Amino acid sequence: MTSRLLVGPFNRVEGDLEVALQISDGRVQDARVNAPMFRGFEQILRGKVPQDALVFVPRICGICSVSQSVAAAHALAELAGVAMPPNGRHTINLMLATENLADHLTHFYRFFMPDFTRPVYADRPWHAEAVRRFAPDGGQQIRAATAARQRWLTILGTLGGRWPHTHSVQPGGSTRAIDNAERLRLLATVREFRFFVEREWIGDSLDAFIHLDSEAALWSWHARAPLGGDLRFFLTLASELGLQNLGPGPGRYLSFGAYPQPDGSFALPRGVWRQAQHRLDTVDVGSISEDATCAWLEHGNGALHPWQGRTEPDADKAGAYTWNKAPRLAGEVVETGAIARQVVDGHPLLRDALARHGGTVFTRVLARVLELARVIGWMEAWLHALRPGQPYCVPANLPAEGRAAGLSEAARGALGHWLVVRDGRIANYQIVAPTSWNFSPRDAQGTPGALEQALVGAPVVPGETTPVAVQHIVRSFDPCMVCTVH
Repeated sequence: MTSRLLVGPFNRVEGDLEVALQISDGRVQDARVNAPMFRGFEQILRGKVPQDALVFVPRICGICSVSQSVAAAHALAELAGVAMPPNGRHTINLMLATENLADHLTHFYRFFMPDFTRPVYADRPWHAEAVRRFAPDGGQQIRAATAARQRWLTILGTLGGRWPHTHSVQPGGSTRAIDNAERLRLLATVREFRFFVEREWIGDSLDAFIHLDSEAALWSWHARAPLGGDLRFFLTLASELGLQNLGPGPGRYLSFGAYPQPDGSFALPRGVWRQAQHRLDTVDVGSISEDATCAWLEHGNGALHPWQGRTEPDADKAGAYTWNKAPRLAGEVVETGAIARQVVDGHPLLRDALARHGGTVFTRVLARVLELARVIGWMEAWLHALRPGQPYCVPANLPAEGRAAGLSEAARGALGHWLVVRDGRIANYQIVAPTSWNFSPRDAQGTPGALEQALVGAPVVPGETTPVAVQHIVRSFDPCMVCTVH
């Protein structure tokens, strides 16, 4: 027997999201992901002076506004032909890392783990402990994580003056210089956050966790204290519920490269990891296209590169079911996020876990915690590298004509801004956000996006109106729908 189920709107999601499921024999046979909202930032930006992008794009989203600012600043820097001085580069990386790590924290504690407190799990031996830790209305660890997040985000108050919608991020660097006393206070804040992560989340030193080099080593580490720390508790649940096999993605992982360094390298490099071939490829940015076949947008002449992209509403379009376009890399569906950054970087734990399971609920969550643990140490190094008295920002004189791309990595993955300037004004501005990649609809060939593929095969218990397995899969991608539809 085949039935249909509309799941949504989802709570604990930034923006609006619906998922239409076709169910047969207790499994999802087909899924269509709908972003049922249109916002129009790309139209708003047309005709503005290029620098206005730095005012508008942070307001696309209230939880990843620095990410949007950084992508816009990179595009303007490329247009102007300027490079940030080392102080500016380190400061921008610190701001982006602060926001990304806050998102990783929020995802784990506020968005993902509360689903294990649902009544469907009431007969499990760990359910009472899950409620004690992660009940959304006041679980012990929820409260601790919220307090840690509040203190953590004070870093953005010092570096950028405010958050969200920080305006100190510029194409030439950061307009906010840091003195030695402020740097010491920032280091103390990072170390306080490290203490929370080691004591409450990982239950061990960051170094011990970071240096786990295989899944076997991870489970051996877990076995020493199965309930010691919230990550080990997640691993216990993952093992019992089979999250290693839930929600398989497309097997191709895209990273634009995160945290560029003054020498031109990236702390987390750019690349495309192809799991089936166990191969790392370079990113051909010119092969990116957006297909609007199934979007309530004018389709025109087929898939377009973002520099030629159009975002014109067509709300009555036949066959459309979302406001999201379908980004493709050389025509292929890819997945993006911390899982992509860590496997492209070659971390042995993630490479081994992916070789065994592919991209699943388990590996996506594991990758985010691993990334957070690694980046904390880098932030301490970037703070030590600041040189008071040296420049933090250089002038950026923008030409009246030109085009540029700003590529960055938000918490949820690859983020790109494509900018075309004519007569000193923005002629076109196209944004491809991480959730645009992961939550894309079908393209002209009928190929589903990453989440649509991941949902196929998910179990649905008779009578479930919000299937918990579907919730786990969707939340493992951590959707940010307002960025998707911008």
